[in-house]
Amino acid sequence: MSSSCTFPPDFLIGCASASYQVEGGWNADDKGENIWDHLTHTQPDKVKNRDNGDVACDSYNKYREDVQLIKDIGFNHYRFSISWSRVLPTGYDNVVSKAGLCYYHRLIDQLKANGIEPVATLYHWDLPQPLQELGGWVNPLMADYFQKYARVMFKEFGDKVKWWITINEPLEVIGGYGEGKYAPMLYQHGVADYLAVHTLLKAHAKAYRLYDTTFRASQKGRIGITLNAAFKRALNNTTEDKVAAVRSMEFECGIFAHPIFSREGDYPKIVRERVDYNSKREGRSSSRLPTFTQEEIEEIKGSSDFFGLNHYTSRYATSGLVGPDPSLDRDSGSVLSCDPAWKTAKSLWLKVVPWGFRALL
Repeated sequence: MSSSCTFPPDFLIGCASASYQVEGGWNADDKGENIWDHLTHTQPDKVKNRDNGDVACDSYNKYREDVQLIKDIGFNHYRFSISWSRVLPTGYDNVVSKAGLCYYHRLIDQLKANGIEPVATLYHWDLPQPLQELGGWVNPLMADYFQKYARVMFKEFGDKVKWWITINEPLEVIGGYGEGKYAPMLYQHGVADYLAVHTLLKAHAKAYRLYDTTFRASQKGRIGITLNAAFKRALNNTTEDKVAAVRSMEFECGIFAHPIFSREGDYPKIVRERVDYNSKREGRSSSRLPTFTQEEIEEIKGSSDFFGLNHYTSRYATSGLVGPDPSLDRDSGSVLSCDPAWKTAKSLWLKVVPWGFRALL
């Protein structure tokens, strides 16, 4: 292989997983129930083929084999997520599972013994069920519970883990509250999803500030958030469609990225204006999109050491209205579509659009 086709020596390359997708051991030792356990056991028909993660890849028992596979491929990093319910069975920090902590210690130690750097995600969509019964991410108190959970994790694993991700793809998390896409599969579109956005941003910032002020000096790690985004290109060469493409990306990625990474902080101006306008049109006395205090804006702004980005595919965008009224999709004023000529991956929703990745970056 020529030098032009190789990664530089300091390039981080690896693979990623999510606790519910790979661990299994759903009730092993004293693990608590999470929202996916609850959904798949009480409403199994909600999931294709009535599948569940009770066993999954059985990584809870086969982590050594997993690490060997990672090593054999030649990866130098492994991003995994910690199951909140496995380490704090009730979701609260007053009950800590020794068995759960030991599992992650074994996994991390196995990775490091094989020259693989652990990258730990604190939340990958598997909220403890007792916390969901309080409202889950629409409840502002969830930000405080998340910070307390993060404290236990930093204290326990921070001397070994130097790369932390607070939340993976918060856009998909809110889909469980507005569109019923994922657990807990609620359909309170245009309201609950914005409440969840608000709480997730505050939760992320609280965990970041905790690490920054209490653990960074001694542990010397990095912490950030991972967002996901599809690139949007105007369907037609018109001003309306070009604006619609930008607007769609602001509602999907900018709604999280702007409060964290922009100089001014807070939600993107176009998101605020459109949700406020539509809320007023609907006869509401206040906006469906909550408002941050100035103190919260400052706490969230700059709360990431890196920009974590997941990208899967791209879409064309045209100006128009789609989706229930109210809904985030309708607020965005963008209608998305695919080119029939794009190749389809094994997952039918996944269209292969290489130029979109470059354009997004």
